[in-house]
Amino acid sequence: MSLSIHEHYSLKACNTFGVDVAARWFAEARDEAQVREALDAAAARGAELLVIGSGSNLLLTADLDAFVLRMASRGRRLLGEEGGRVLVEAEAGEPWHPFVLWTLEQGLGGLENLSLIPGTVGAAPMQNIGAYGVELKDVLHSLVALDRQSGELREFAAEECAFAYRDSRFKREAGRWLILRVRFALSRTPQLHLDYGPLRQRLQAQGIAAPSVLEVSRAVCAIRAEKLPDPQVLGNAGSFFKNPLVSEAQASALRAQWPGLVAYPAGEGQVKLAAGWLIEQAGWKGYRDGDAGVHAQQALVLVNHGRASGSELLDLARRIQADIRARFGVELEIEPLVR
Repeated sequence: MSLSIHEHYSLKACNTFGVDVAARWFAEARDEAQVREALDAAAARGAELLVIGSGSNLLLTADLDAFVLRMASRGRRLLGEEGGRVLVEAEAGEPWHPFVLWTLEQGLGGLENLSLIPGTVGAAPMQNIGAYGVELKDVLHSLVALDRQSGELREFAAEECAFAYRDSRFKREAGRWLILRVRFALSRTPQLHLDYGPLRQRLQAQGIAAPSVLEVSRAVCAIRAEKLPDPQVLGNAGSFFKNPLVSEAQASALRAQWPGLVAYPAGEGQVKLAAGWLIEQAGWKGYRDGDAGVHAQQALVLVNHGRASGSELLDLARRIQADIRARFGVELEIEPLVR
């Protein structure tokens, strides 16, 4: 099927903030052939190609004079076993949470802690998504990406993806690699990660001493639903700031002034600070300026109460950054892609 290209297309339904901006050109790719057709179409127009999934990690601040391509490919399959692990493959456009549930229904563990994260399978490696003690890098086997410069396909093993905290080579080399499908190494024998306090406490409160992967997933979903707003109800992009990494010396100095500082060892002489705690201590939790605000239950989440523009949300984010810098001497890095 030939690619359907739209002009001056509203992206309001293509980003979870619900910001109403337009793309000069827009198309959806359902397979590799349509991806290549989009690359050619963008080149013929002399336009930048911006690839998106569900728009759950995106803040749009103005109309885009670009060719926006939404990955809409579908497909998930069991590939067999390798080294005691079950290999599972999914197309880039697969919605993430339904894919996680499908793996659990197959009796496979590994993705349960990553339940209810918004987005698509193809976007997950870009950001090296993580939650409740598990990161994507812990379960990724390999992926196939299209080199937008040469048009060739390349397979990346997990160790070639240069994963870091909310980062990867695909994010750092933005504009070159277009992820088409991702493979995961999962297990039929649960290897549960229950170190995250609220998760462990939730299971204990339910009287579950030896949880199944489905029970862990349900607990994760319940915790996330309590802490994070549903984008269908209140526009947001999840955690808006990364948890900052500081030296042990800086963390000690901050703790001396702020005894309740929430921080975790991050290795190599570094400490990870809870950005939400910093923002809440600075008084931003529940703040609202027009329709741009900070969520009342989770200070790490910026929200669109209805008709906030992307520039208004970005202005609020920059004010928060400046305040945290002045109060704590800590730099907050914005997590979503800002355009």
